[in-house]
Amino acid sequence: MADSCTIAAPGEAGTGGSGGESPCRRTTCLGNSVLPVHCASGVNECRPQGPRDGTEGERTMGKDDGTARAPGTGPEGGESLPATEASPGTGGTSGDAGAPPGTDAATSSDPDRDAAGRETALVDAILRIGESLRPETVLKEVVAHARALAGAQCGVIVTVDEAGAPRDFVTSGFTEAGRRSMEAWPDAHRVFGHLHGLGAPLRLSDLDAWVRALGCAPFPVPCGAFLATPMRHREAAVGGFFLGGKDGGFTDADEAVLALFAQQAAAALANARTHRAERRARAGLEALVETCPVGVAVLDAAGTPLSVNREARRVLAGLGVTEKPPAVLRDTVVCRRGDGHEGRLADLAEAGTVRAEEVEISAPGWAGVRALIDSTPIRSAEGAVERVVVTLQDLAPFEALERSRAEFLGLVSHELRGPLAAIKGAASTALEDPRDPGRAELRQYLRIVEEQAGRMSGLIGDLLDAGLIGAGMLSVDPAPEDLAGLVERARTAFAATGAGHEVTVELPEGLPRVVADARRIAQVLENLLANAARHASETMPIRVAARPDGQVVEVSVSDTGAGIAADRLPHLFRRHAGVGADEASGERAAGTGSGLGLVVCRGLVEAHGGRIRAESAGPGRGARIAFTLPAAGEAGAAPAAAPAAADGAERTPVLVVDNDPHALLRARDALAAAGYAPVTTAVPGEVPRLVETRRPALAVLDLVLPGVDGIELMRTLPALADIPVIFVSAYAGGDTVARALAAGAADYVVKPFSPAELAARADLALRRCGAPRPFRVGELEIDRAKRRVTVAGRPVRLTATEYRLLHALSLDAGGATTYEDLQRRAWGPGKGDPQAVRSAVTKLRRKLGDDARNPRYVIGERGLGYRMPEPDEA
Repeated sequence: MADSCTIAAPGEAGTGGSGGESPCRRTTCLGNSVLPVHCASGVNECRPQGPRDGTEGERTMGKDDGTARAPGTGPEGGESLPATEASPGTGGTSGDAGAPPGTDAATSSDPDRDAAGRETALVDAILRIGESLRPETVLKEVVAHARALAGAQCGVIVTVDEAGAPRDFVTSGFTEAGRRSMEAWPDAHRVFGHLHGLGAPLRLSDLDAWVRALGCAPFPVPCGAFLATPMRHREAAVGGFFLGGKDGGFTDADEAVLALFAQQAAAALANARTHRAERRARAGLEALVETCPVGVAVLDAAGTPLSVNREARRVLAGLGVTEKPPAVLRDTVVCRRGDGHEGRLADLAEAGTVRAEEVEISAPGWAGVRALIDSTPIRSAEGAVERVVVTLQDLAPFEALERSRAEFLGLVSHELRGPLAAIKGAASTALEDPRDPGRAELRQYLRIVEEQAGRMSGLIGDLLDAGLIGAGMLSVDPAPEDLAGLVERARTAFAATGAGHEVTVELPEGLPRVVADARRIAQVLENLLANAARHASETMPIRVAARPDGQVVEVSVSDTGAGIAADRLPHLFRRHAGVGADEASGERAAGTGSGLGLVVCRGLVEAHGGRIRAESAGPGRGARIAFTLPAAGEAGAAPAAAPAAADGAERTPVLVVDNDPHALLRARDALAAAGYAPVTTAVPGEVPRLVETRRPALAVLDLVLPGVDGIELMRTLPALADIPVIFVSAYAGGDTVARALAAGAADYVVKPFSPAELAARADLALRRCGAPRPFRVGELEIDRAKRRVTVAGRPVRLTATEYRLLHALSLDAGGATTYEDLQRRAWGPGKGDPQAVRSAVTKLRRKLGDDARNPRYVIGERGLGYRMPEPDEA
């Protein structure tokens, strides 16, 4: 037996040597050999009382009826104890196990027989420790056997992880109340850390006194004698093994037994953990191989498949052999290699290592599958092939991609030939015409050339942008921008293409500015408008809307045209999504039909940090494409404000209305170069809204507009009454000019005009007209320039409809205005009714303080309408 020394508990004197007992005794490990020990104290020899499978079952440990038990360490009379659960916070498992097999509850009077039985039980227990590879089962077996053989009332094993933190907490012999009090003991970690730090066995005659001497809270379960030993495996700490509650104290033999159990338990626990780690690693590897996007198959030396992952099964499904036995696969599957050689799966084992070789895999009666394979043989120590690992990639998707690319290039070539043919035809006709074409005819030819050149430029630009997007080199220069200006810019460019679709814009007030590259986002909107126009007839309007959504602004373009099939939606923004699709299937390609427009839209939006998506209720039910842009965190310009000039000065908004897209662009560019903020539209119906929201200081109108005369438009729209109007027209006759000037036009410009001329005439018109004079009737004042109404100097808050109604009456002051005229000028054509006019007048009078029985400002004309007095009548 190894030397031992006695160490006194804190505050007590210790004695040396191996004899005698003291409150604290620590000895070195006794080694691996255990001799039969005759227990002088008469500890009962034990026999099995429960199942031998190592599971959590009820076990009993026999004691003499007169044996006393410490409170909390076990039920009275030696009743069976249930297995305990894991201690909270330990991260492992725990369980109370009873006495080990090979024990008997009867007391033996023969020391030799007692020692022999103890040795037999010890050998049997050690053999059983290694039967399980589950760590929790191993720990339960160990603590139960060691407790029984040492005659202890309770036992605990605490294991630690690599960092030394407690991991598993397994108990035996505790009642449920005792186990809970152990879990709740506040100094458990402190005492365990102290015991773990000793690194050697520790024997105490009074655990409670030792715990108190450490300055810790009392041990929650009366224990008395205590024995502890560390658990180590290959010089690494695994945990600690503790026994307590033995009458007469623990002996050297008990310490030897516990040391042997600790050593065996540490090795068994390490093996169990290693086994568990290997199983987890194997399961992870199997899951990785099974879900790998590359097919993987493992063959034996004869070519019989041993395992095939999901992708390999998918690739081989077209051969009709995946449900057949492995031996059938080996004999029926044929691999045709690039050199024309054909062989079966067994030939792969003989072929040695194969790298990235294209083969055709086939089976009788089925079409072949082309795949790219790699093959690696696994050899034994003698060099014989034991296994062959084959990986295969299905080449069908790559072949489909190549076909799509070829079709795409064919479509692009066709699109380029179209405008080139038109340009060549117009030029050839103009040059080869034997007659001398007039100026108007030459202009028509040049217009064709210009339009087709613009079409080619757009297609080439989309190609270049798509290339930059694919290479990840597309760059943008974002800055805070007013979304209304970007939408108007895109709508003007769209109108310049000659599309006849009506574009309605719905932007809420107070919409925040967006962080965007103005040119690029205008390009996105132009592509989306062109895409919508391509799939909707000219009678179907296109709607542009926006709304704030948290930290972003969502912009949408919707139509009521061809719609998109549900299965096409996820692929709409891919490069070749439009190739091979037709209108019925929901093809949505922008502009030219090459399928590039939406790809470019996605790349540009994502370059801004936004997202783009498409929605559709199905074919024939229209579509909505929405994208997001980061909000700048500030509200956009108020309706009356104009965009800022480059030099920081405020630009003056100028409204331009012309159905000729080229003239519209020319006027826009000329005014922008002169420092104005042009607001353009080709739709006369948009004029009231633009005047209301953008408040231009000047209007430039084409004399001849679709469905309406420019002079009539100026006369019927009260919004144009307060600002100067310049007419532009190709008619230079004196009567036309005189009629326009007599109607109230500020100037008249004949097409074609130079940019300098239009800018000069705009400057002159604004200087000549200046700000409009306020309209006063009694105490009522209408400041048309500021759109402000006061009564006796007190501001009057009016709705937009009420102001338009009052404004229309003031323009016709002195004469009556009919219900129909007021209805059209305040609500718009086809909106409102006479009753709505009467209701609005009632509210207007109330706000102005005008008595309906004796009105001063708004006077009713029975059966006709209303009028306002002239200033000299007030």
